[in-house]
Amino acid sequence: MDFASLMSKEIAKAKPPTSSANDSPASNKKYIRRSEAEAQRQVAYRAEQEALEQKRAVRAAEKRKREEDGAEEVRQREDRRRKLEEDTRRRREEAAEAEERARRKRLGLPDLVEEDDTDKDAAADGDDEDIPDKELVAKLRELGAPATLFGETHRARLRRYHKLTTVVTTGPIPTTLRLVDEADMKVDSTNGVPQDRAARTYLFRQLASYFTMVLREWEVALAREQLQTKTETFASKAAVNAMVSSRENMTPLFRKLEKGELDDDILQPVVEIVQAAQERRYVDANDGYLRLSIGKAAWPIGVTMVGIHERSAREKLHDGERGHVMGDEVTRKYLQSIKRCLTFAQVRWPPEDIRQLMG
Repeated sequence: MDFASLMSKEIAKAKPPTSSANDSPASNKKYIRRSEAEAQRQVAYRAEQEALEQKRAVRAAEKRKREEDGAEEVRQREDRRRKLEEDTRRRREEAAEAEERARRKRLGLPDLVEEDDTDKDAAADGDDEDIPDKELVAKLRELGAPATLFGETHRARLRRYHKLTTVVTTGPIPTTLRLVDEADMKVDSTNGVPQDRAARTYLFRQLASYFTMVLREWEVALAREQLQTKTETFASKAAVNAMVSSRENMTPLFRKLEKGELDDDILQPVVEIVQAAQERRYVDANDGYLRLSIGKAAWPIGVTMVGIHERSAREKLHDGERGHVMGDEVTRKYLQSIKRCLTFAQVRWPPEDIRQLMG
């Protein structure tokens, strides 16, 4: 073999194999465009993100299923625990009742009457409507109250539920009195204080409705003023403190109105003050307040004791102070709160006659 044939044979071995006709044109390319590389990268990225999203969805579904199964187990466990507690309590009450009956029988005492006193209390409270124990427990839990107290019977639990649900209004001062509309708040003091129970209760509802309206308008006015000024000054703080203290001090007055325990000596002047305020006669209302607060009691002025001898009629001073309405701290506070309500009312509902403005 000559040298030329050897060289051609070696060169043929060194050449790469030729591509077949089935290969794609892209595979034959030694170089590709940047746009094609970017498109390939985006396709690979989207495929990778879809795979991650599927894995994430599978994990979230598994976690949600585990949480639902756990919540269901907790709910079943709570139901079993509650049922066990109720069964235990019922067995304990039955055992205590059986023991008490056996003791009474052994000592020769009369048989035990079930919940005699509580039934009387429930009838006195007006709790005639009975509620099943399971439903009563559910309603107490909805109110956020304890379902059962220690040693509490069904009647006691029923009375506690009625006491929690007797609040009719949720105004500035919550009260059990059913408030009337603004058109029905007008009181009449010409015939004096009614002695009929129904008329007296309606009068108490009118007074509570009027003071609730004034306190609510007072709160709204202060809130509107703070929103407009957006600054908290000393005067605004003092106004808010006056409103809050008046609201707190008038709470005993509302409780007396609820129970019907307000004396006629105070009720009649209060009705006159409210009637004058509703008619926008604020000077007359202020005069009624002064007559109620100062009255005709003798007040010591100047020197009341000279030497060792008492002055004549000095005992009248002590008698007047002893029987005066302002001698009671609670009464004095809610009467002063009524005066503050009058001061706000003449600003909120100004009179047509400027001479009826208080000083």
